[in-house]
Amino acid sequence: IWTADIVSSNGDKSEYVIRNKPYDGDIHNGDSLNVDIVGRTPGSSTAPNCRVFIEGQDHGNPATSAPQTQAPSGGGGSQTQAPSGGSASPETVTPGASCGSAKSTKYNYGDALGLSILFFDAQRSGKMPASNPIPWRHDSAMNDHGDGGVDLTGGWYDAGDHVKFNLPMAFSAHVLAYGLNRWKDGYSSSNQLQNMYEMLRTPLDYFMKCWRPQSQEYYAQVGNGAADHAFWGRPEDMHMQRPAYKCTASNGGCSDVEGITVAALAAGSMAFKASDAAYSQRLLASAKSLYDFANAHKGIYNKGPISDATSYYGSTGYKDELCVAAMELYKATKDAKYLNDAKANFEGNDVAWALSWDDNHVMCELLLYEETKDNRYKGLVESFVRSYMPGGSVHQTPCGLAWRDQWGSLRYAANAAFVALAAAEDGIGGDQFKSWALSQINYILGDNRNHLSYEIGFGSNYPRQPHHRGSSCPNPPAGCGWNEFNNPGPSPQLLKGALVGGPGQNDEYADSRKDYTKNEVTCDYNAGFQSALAGLASMAKRGCLPNSPAPKC
Repeated sequence: IWTADIVSSNGDKSEYVIRNKPYDGDIHNGDSLNVDIVGRTPGSSTAPNCRVFIEGQDHGNPATSAPQTQAPSGGGGSQTQAPSGGSASPETVTPGASCGSAKSTKYNYGDALGLSILFFDAQRSGKMPASNPIPWRHDSAMNDHGDGGVDLTGGWYDAGDHVKFNLPMAFSAHVLAYGLNRWKDGYSSSNQLQNMYEMLRTPLDYFMKCWRPQSQEYYAQVGNGAADHAFWGRPEDMHMQRPAYKCTASNGGCSDVEGITVAALAAGSMAFKASDAAYSQRLLASAKSLYDFANAHKGIYNKGPISDATSYYGSTGYKDELCVAAMELYKATKDAKYLNDAKANFEGNDVAWALSWDDNHVMCELLLYEETKDNRYKGLVESFVRSYMPGGSVHQTPCGLAWRDQWGSLRYAANAAFVALAAAEDGIGGDQFKSWALSQINYILGDNRNHLSYEIGFGSNYPRQPHHRGSSCPNPPAGCGWNEFNNPGPSPQLLKGALVGGPGQNDEYADSRKDYTKNEVTCDYNAGFQSALAGLASMAKRGCLPNSPAPKC
């Protein structure tokens, strides 16, 4: 049972008394309470004819007795909805469908979306394109290479530093590609579709350089963490050695980083299928061969060949990444073997702690539910989102931010909002999930006690001192070093679109370059945030958004 607790049952287990979760203590008129129940019985019995009553009500009242039930495939379960003037069948939602005329919104999510794309453009490594929109960024790290001179230029710098860590880079690329595939109209209505395509090619091109199918090796990191962090300056001015770290068939498995790279490549292949079929096929071929390699040589990358990543992006498992990889390949190919692999890698007994570069469990569950409609996956997705809502297990700041952790507090809230929006369009949570997601994104954009947009460049009040090297440097020929790090003033370059780490658990925040907890910026901080913005822009265009909730501060 999900979203309710069993209070008691009779002797033959034919009747149960269940109580709603605390977060469902108040159900507004017209809203629904969805409780998923799975029962198993020996033999080939068909699903029972379930009857549901509200305690304390007249059991003969047609408004409260015997709601319609629907047994899911696999037998034994039912779905009900709390009636509103009569019993109701389960909600049916068609993702991407119009709900009416376009809706005005409190904040311009399209503008915030365009700014976020510019942040990823500022993170580019290697040769900058002719269309480079960041005037203070130029070619950098043009000597990045692997064994035998393998070209490893390109990709994104991870954060304010200049290491290329593929685990968070691939996580970011996957979440962004999923958001593009899901809410393409959010990009087109914001006049950002072409910019998004150009931005997304950067990591996808790089991943195809990292995977060497002929020699069966995958490069998962460029740059040494300690050597890189000893430097403060422009990426164009780096002179330290930048070693490349790779996974091979003989030096230990890297299924986590390889798996999420597969997911990014496969999702990318679907994103480009209509606009560049040849490129799409290259991406899919790379995804399929890398998936086979990751499955054949299983292991955690930083416990094997890439121990340097342990202090920065240490992984705790790989089955969730392999599940997401298999699901994206299934969506791209409709080959049932990938769906079976994903089910085999599903680990869902506990509600996911977060969606992050190291935790893709809820993404695995969301993708599985979208393709199978199995209530096992639905229940875990719903419980994940509700754990971040008021009444759930995640701490709420006085101003209403779901505050999971001090490191990238806004990242966790934005990622959960992204999941909530996708779930709502899959028929889970409805307007309640959309309203909560709005509250989190609106908090980021200004609905907080500081009246501050935590996305740099959005509005007129935003952080001016991100913990980011390149933006702290004046224009050449002026030098740049630790004096610029210690500069108490605003950064000379505006790092448009970057989402800073965020406030503390009581909404406290100070804009300081030296505070790499609250003012760090990273690619994975922006990824779920940007896809949530795409979802909101899409839903606003289709008239599918509820009104913005009132800010708590």
